[in-house]
Amino acid sequence: MEAEDLYIKPGPVPGDFPSRTAPMTPPTNPLAPPCSMNTPPRPCPVAAPLVGVMMMATPPPPFPVVEHTDSSSSQSESEPDVDDVVTLLNWALTACRHTVKKQVCNDVAKRLKLFEDMWKSGKLSLPVRRRMNGLVQELKSCNWDAADEIHRALIVDHVNEVSQWMVGVKRLIAETRNLNPDLLHTQEVDQSLDTSKHN
Repeated sequence: MEAEDLYIKPGPVPGDFPSRTAPMTPPTNPLAPPCSMNTPPRPCPVAAPLVGVMMMATPPPPFPVVEHTDSSSSQSESEPDVDDVVTLLNWALTACRHTVKKQVCNDVAKRLKLFEDMWKSGKLSLPVRRRMNGLVQELKSCNWDAADEIHRALIVDHVNEVSQWMVGVKRLIAETRNLNPDLLHTQEVDQSLDTSKHN
């Protein structure tokens, strides 16, 4: 018998277990999947897009609210001052006294006083007060046609309120129209001087 036949290959000894493999060391990279074949690979987490996060974190800028206000309309809608209106009417009346008869001027003065009393006692509606404020502004600017147009509109629309005193305003417009512009200017200067003296 040859030597190879006599050689017995070493086999597992009964009661002896195969050598166990060394435990795996965990990977240094926590995101990398383990090398073991028994554990299924874990999916790598996908980071949320930064653009979406930034859009959610930053609200859109608010649109500026632009208020459309018309200074002229807001001014016309305000309550006129009776003293301002009466002062301009008396300014025109004083200018007329240089050339107009005294009796005519006194009658106009009575009408203007009635107008003032009705305003202060609350007998004049807001549209009438606003239109009279516009009338005296036109009168001050020597816009006779515009002032006359306002007085006509007041007679048509508010005859019950203006019938007692509007005739005096009408006469005042007519007489002021016929005045020399220098008289109006002189009267305005005199009035400003009187005001400065009182102050």
